[in-house]
Amino acid sequence: MPFPRFRLGGGGGESKSDHNATASTGVDAGAEIRDGNLEYVVEQAGNDSPPSYQEAAGAPVETKSPFAYSVGSITIIFLNLSKMVGTGVYSTPSSILSGTGSVGLSMIYWFLGYILSLSGLAVYLEYAAYFPNRSGGEVVYLEQAYPRPKYLLPITFAVQTVVLSFSSGNSIVLASYLFACNGHKPTPWELKGVAIAGYTTACLLLVFHTRFGYKLSNGIGIIKLLTLVFIAITGFVVLGGNTKVPDAQINFRDAFAGKATAYGACNAMYKIVFSYAGFENAFNVVNEVKNPVKKLKINAFTALTIVAIFYVLANVAYFAAVPKAELLAAKEISASLFFKHALGEGKAIKGLNFLIALSSFGNLIAVLIGRSRQIRECARQGVLPWPKFWTTTKPFGTPIGAYFVQWFWTVLMILAPPAGDAFNFIVDLQVYPYNIFALIMGVGLLLVRWRRRRLGLPPGQFRAWTVVIIFNILVNFYLVVMPWYPPSKGRYGGDVSFWYATYVVTGIGFLILCAIYYFAWMFWIPSFRGYIIRQEVAILENGAQTHVLVKVPTAEIAAWDASHDALGRKVNGDNWSDTNTKENQNVVVGEKA
Repeated sequence: MPFPRFRLGGGGGESKSDHNATASTGVDAGAEIRDGNLEYVVEQAGNDSPPSYQEAAGAPVETKSPFAYSVGSITIIFLNLSKMVGTGVYSTPSSILSGTGSVGLSMIYWFLGYILSLSGLAVYLEYAAYFPNRSGGEVVYLEQAYPRPKYLLPITFAVQTVVLSFSSGNSIVLASYLFACNGHKPTPWELKGVAIAGYTTACLLLVFHTRFGYKLSNGIGIIKLLTLVFIAITGFVVLGGNTKVPDAQINFRDAFAGKATAYGACNAMYKIVFSYAGFENAFNVVNEVKNPVKKLKINAFTALTIVAIFYVLANVAYFAAVPKAELLAAKEISASLFFKHALGEGKAIKGLNFLIALSSFGNLIAVLIGRSRQIRECARQGVLPWPKFWTTTKPFGTPIGAYFVQWFWTVLMILAPPAGDAFNFIVDLQVYPYNIFALIMGVGLLLVRWRRRRLGLPPGQFRAWTVVIIFNILVNFYLVVMPWYPPSKGRYGGDVSFWYATYVVTGIGFLILCAIYYFAWMFWIPSFRGYIIRQEVAILENGAQTHVLVKVPTAEIAAWDASHDALGRKVNGDNWSDTNTKENQNVVVGEKA
């Protein structure tokens, strides 16, 4: 292996210093570190985090966040809480009880979900400690964990992030509960219309002002938390014998009576993971947080712990008020049954429907915020067409391009698929690739550790226990393999009328197609046409920066490499921007202006 060297100042010659000695004394921002065919740049943002050592293929660090630094402790808590507390805790307890077979085991599953999420949180925190200057969560971490083949993981993740960025499922849930508030049974097109209106409202509330979006998320998050508090308190009232429930402790006397099937236990675990999804949402806005690692370590843990406590208490309330047999046979959501038994029929049920609708709306807000940063970061890697469209924050200081794309795909997915098989298939297809990426991200953290140790780079502000990372890898491997397990009713016994694992094969095929496209775009076509792809830094308004991938004729590649540093900035500093253009270079995936 070639001995790692430092090249300081962006584009100068290699130093003769030993890499460990240089690292121990600190490296100025702008330095470059070579390790074989990998090139690391050292950069620092304005969010009070230490310099980061990232492989140069990654998007450039934005020294000043174009979204300012509006994310504090409260916003971190409620960004995560609002994404976690959607409809899961209100709708999944019945199916989890059915899958586990007993009240006792289902309660253990809800606590196990907390442990599983803690392991995932540890992985995200260590990644954030290594790359504290970049928003985008998984976008950044996969990019840095697998820098070679160059752009393979960024392209694959970017395509699936954009194409599968819709929130049609939660929009339909929102519309359903809004209709339930007034007792009206909607037609399919009435349901679709209200779903589109609800999602459009969420988008418009975020497009015009970043800080207002965070305040809105915080406000709805507080209402979500108070709803869970109310359910928990009502559960204690039921247990105290102060309601019409005849025997509030009957479900707890023989709590482990019942038997779980293999498929049921697997399906219940999937529902648990779904209910906790969102503990990582604040990692999408890291570059908008001052001193991000410290704040995320405290507040992301706080949000997850609060949610876990009230998830358990909500289930205690359900089991105290609702007979086990009725929960197992329930076609209604668990929370609705709980309120019927604890408070009786009437306005209370309509109030619950409104609170769940508001919870769904808050989930849309939280997902829009987090995913918009992911999509924007994908574009800043240079692998999406029209990079300025995705990266710009004009005219309102918000990622309007990313919001528009999410709105477009969501509206399309609401209108196009009919109810039933097509809708369920698309929702399942949306989930599976994310489980694959979660698995390889856990493995990738071990690779990042290994490379940094070889280079003698300084440790991050947080380091997870290795056993926790291995546990996280095993859990995600289980979630990737589990969907192959056939349901108890046979190969056609899933939530669609055709083969139950069709979405699994389709999801894997989608990723394979992305890989074929990558090799054709990156190697086969350039080799045939006589050019090589290189990256260049583009500077936009408000400090926004992005990579643009350009075609450099093979005969000119030596001159190009001599005039650009590893990140793609010109050595003389004359990078193209909104006010200048470049000649003799063909942009590969988009236009420069």
